[in-house]
Amino acid sequence: MTSLLRLCVFVILALLAFAANSVLCRLALNDGLIDPAQFTTWRLLSGAATLVLLSAFQSLKHQHNDLKIAWLEGSWLSAFALFIYALGFSYAYVTLSTGMGALILFGAVQLTLILFAVWAGQKLVWLEWLGLAIAFAGFVYLVLPTLSSPSLLGFVLMTLAGVAWGLYTWRGKISTKPLFATTSNFVRTIPMLLIALLVIHLNTEQSQIAQPEGIILAVTSGAIMSGLGYAIWYAVLPYLSASMAAVLQLLVPIIATIGGVVFANESITLHLVIATLSVLGGVLLVILARKRTSKNA
Repeated sequence: MTSLLRLCVFVILALLAFAANSVLCRLALNDGLIDPAQFTTWRLLSGAATLVLLSAFQSLKHQHNDLKIAWLEGSWLSAFALFIYALGFSYAYVTLSTGMGALILFGAVQLTLILFAVWAGQKLVWLEWLGLAIAFAGFVYLVLPTLSSPSLLGFVLMTLAGVAWGLYTWRGKISTKPLFATTSNFVRTIPMLLIALLVIHLNTEQSQIAQPEGIILAVTSGAIMSGLGYAIWYAVLPYLSASMAAVLQLLVPIIATIGGVVFANESITLHLVIATLSVLGGVLLVILARKRTSKNA
């Protein structure tokens, strides 16, 4: 297998894994197999276990097993952002369809990264501002009071998840060992999970008993789609430009929408199609304008 073909295969696998997280979560919650808090717990715990094994293998491969180095690559702020993303993601999918949830999530992620760049001193040209306006208009259209609009709570929770994931991604850029950083951050979410489960249990009259199928879907989401998916994505990132990586991620909502139709019997509405074209088109315009500005600089 040539290097280019291997790169393409790994990119496709990573994007499929990202989209599969939305499909698996929606399937588990929509069928009442597990509640959002337990889905988040199983997802993060299984993801942490997979990443610990991958990090241990990486350490042995390079003949250094200093676990302290791996631990220090992460941070509590990044772990908190990861935790907020995972919890908001799960609770949002109680009311959102697969494709709509993925659209809100990845649209919010990209817009958050753009705003962080502006905050860091990066100036936007008029074409980038136009792209932001188009993307924002797409979000406004998405939540207009029509029958196909998402619930306000679901929209807010998924937007919060997207902002948190954007923060997590932004902070991840400073890491020189992304696999170790991701592992450390996943492990650091465990005490946050325990506190959240205690609070939720105390404020819930009757806890739902998770079905084995729901646990399997959550573990698949965490161990394979999150743990292995993130590891594959971080492995290919050094070979992709920042703009190419951002553009490729815009494919995830489209893949997730198709997955929702195939596996969750969801329908594609004209409302969702128009909102998707507006949000992703606007973000794409910003990315391409930034790429052109960088070349001319």
